[in-house]
Amino acid sequence: MDAKLLEILVCPVCKGPLLLRRDPGDLVCKPCRLAFPVRDDIPAMLVDEAEQLPPDLDL
Repeated sequence: MDAKLLEILVCPVCKGPLLLRRDPGDLVCKPCRLAFPVRDDIPAMLVDEAEQLPPDLDL
């Protein structure tokens, strides 16, 4: 994923920064505990497509 794109993308829920997890390849919002999938280098920033991460998962 392009570093400049990652700098401007924010969580659609809380507007916080996102972290890139290379494995499994998604963008994560730590405060919301949401993982947004990246498909073909295109982030799917829809809340309906995000995965709720378990509270015990270390980010």
